[in-house]
Amino acid sequence: MSVPYFADLAERLREHRVPADRVAATVADLQAHLEESGGADPEAEFGPAAEFARELVPAAPAGAEAPEAAGAHVETWRWTADTYVDEELLNRFGDEGWEVERVDALGRFVSHRDLESPQRWEYRRELVTRGREGLDERLAPDGWEACGNWIVYAWFKRPRAASLGPGAEISAPPRVPDRWRFFSRRFYVLVAVVAAVVVLAGVAVAVDDGESRSGLGFVAGILVGPLGLFAGLWAVQVWRSRR
Repeated sequence: MSVPYFADLAERLREHRVPADRVAATVADLQAHLEESGGADPEAEFGPAAEFARELVPAAPAGAEAPEAAGAHVETWRWTADTYVDEELLNRFGDEGWEVERVDALGRFVSHRDLESPQRWEYRRELVTRGREGLDERLAPDGWEACGNWIVYAWFKRPRAASLGPGAEISAPPRVPDRWRFFSRRFYVLVAVVAAVVVLAGVAVAVDDGESRSGLGFVAGILVGPLGLFAGLWAVQVWRSRR
């Protein structure tokens, strides 16, 4: 399944006049990511090849030359972070020229960078637990543009050229980071605390009932409930990302 998918993707990227070296590098990166994440079906991971190819080749702004005409090379990168550090990292990588296109169904920031003329970007995150009615309109006058959603968060971007002028250009962008997962110590501490609380609660139930199976059942119930909720929220995110 994966070989025909990536062959189709490569062909569609060539149809978009992406340079051959960038096609090979992009396909190799995507195959490596699929193997690392344990995904078996690339279409389920990335979406239909035709649509994914269009996402990997950002449209040129009105009045600008197409990338192939200007000789530009575009590199792509998908990465993720927890909510303790995502905004900080978005702005750090934005200063390196990474522009977020969207947040995919797995909660990763789908980013690209123009190697010919990279520009600095800045980002902000908004909580949208009660919907985002009017949020885009309120932020638009300051140049903010929506660039992704995940469960209860929305992210916005804007180019720093308006405030920095020529300083927004990057003469020598750093290489693509080797990592794509960025989880903070606070995140791991939170996971450890939650796990400890669940285990202790299970032990307490088992001791109180005098039966170890009661504790195991209690722990399983605690875990299954949140996992089911998360699975439902994830399914909604997948549906939104495919619309």
